[in-house]
Amino acid sequence: MSDDYEDDYTYGAEYGSGDADSSDRGDDGASRDGGRGAERVFAALPPAQGRGFATSWWGLAWLKALEDTALDGQQLKQGRRLAREGRVGAVSVRPGRITAVVRDRDGTAYRSDVLLQQLGAGAWDRFLDMAVDRAGHIAALLDREMPPHLVEDAAGAGVDLLPGIGDLEPECTCEAWDHCPHSGALCYQVARLLDEDPFVLLLMRGREERRLLDELQVRSAARAVRAGGGAREGADDAEREVRGVPADEAFAAAGILPPLPTPPPVPDEPGLGPSLDTETEPAPGIDPSALEVLAADSAVRAHRMLLDALAPGHEGQPLPVGLTPRQDAVRLAADTRPEQRIGARLATGSGRPPADLDAAVRAWRYGGVAALAVLDEEWTPDPEHLERARTRLGEAWEAGERPTLRASGRARWTVAGADLQLRLDRYGRWWPYRKERGRWVPAGPADDDPAGALAGAAGGAPDAAV
Repeated sequence: MSDDYEDDYTYGAEYGSGDADSSDRGDDGASRDGGRGAERVFAALPPAQGRGFATSWWGLAWLKALEDTALDGQQLKQGRRLAREGRVGAVSVRPGRITAVVRDRDGTAYRSDVLLQQLGAGAWDRFLDMAVDRAGHIAALLDREMPPHLVEDAAGAGVDLLPGIGDLEPECTCEAWDHCPHSGALCYQVARLLDEDPFVLLLMRGREERRLLDELQVRSAARAVRAGGGAREGADDAEREVRGVPADEAFAAAGILPPLPTPPPVPDEPGLGPSLDTETEPAPGIDPSALEVLAADSAVRAHRMLLDALAPGHEGQPLPVGLTPRQDAVRLAADTRPEQRIGARLATGSGRPPADLDAAVRAWRYGGVAALAVLDEEWTPDPEHLERARTRLGEAWEAGERPTLRASGRARWTVAGADLQLRLDRYGRWWPYRKERGRWVPAGPADDDPAGALAGAAGGAPDAAV
């Protein structure tokens, strides 16, 4: 094989196998960045309602390569729908590979990868020489543009930057043939990233932005020295670029700058975290599944904090109360729905058997800390509280409709002849419970009216466990 492409690269190579140039390697051949290679991770994008996936000509060329390669147009159409609905998670871009978790409409998650052959060392040399010869190409890249003549000049130097038919190789855990809906959705989402930054394509081809610009700078300086007399001017230009815009110019331009754009809409759901399920073995003591749970939890909490911050009257709300480790383990299980092994670890952290964690998770989803307290604690109302509760129970139903209730422990009343129970909390609210497999479990949110709480428990279906 010629040096146009990496001669030691195979489709599917993982972190650290991307760029074979010796300048990136230590004496033992390992990548100097810890063996994982250059990588950029882009947060999940919001749904693309009412817009195309690409507006730039190079983004459209990417989609053309996808659509010309895919053999099953229906699967591609489904992938376009998934991408438009925002079901593609965070996208990892690294040399030769893009990766994301894509969720079907039923919530099933799949890891999807698309592979693109990297350029070899010789091809990059020719590209860099071509770019240094034409300063406008460098300026365009810095402006996040990829003009057609840049690609044409690169092709004239024997370097194909944009993919063609058959260049986008799919891999997906759904094990469908050809480009499945998940790899198609990933490609449509990447087209949006390419629109914003053509360096994403160059990273896929094997060079990350900082390294590419450094190499261009070195070659430009060397060429200026050889030309004679232009070295100082080139250094001055580089120094001005590093220093940025003078403060007085920026201040003077403040009045003519356009207003800031309106904030983007809040996503309907938290974003999807990156998949850590790679062929690379994790370092000792690192559990990728646990890290994925923590990443998913961070997305859920960030989404909730954003909604709270934008809610009217947010500034007048009291600060949230910190959770104990036991409470936070339940919250984590409720928010992330972890796999069984991670759920068992959270059960241990919450000080509960796994079966009890299921009930605690259900309580948390109905009412957070307050609902957990009702599940875990029995309290004894003072005579005044108890009399008020009995009065409320007597007034909650019309004559002849009240069920027979018998006291069943402190602040708890069980319906005779039914597996239903009411529990009173310290704030006078009623919580419905239902007996399932011999255990009392939460059956609904709190209600100020005991009849309403009991009606919800009697008519509702049990929630799914963790």
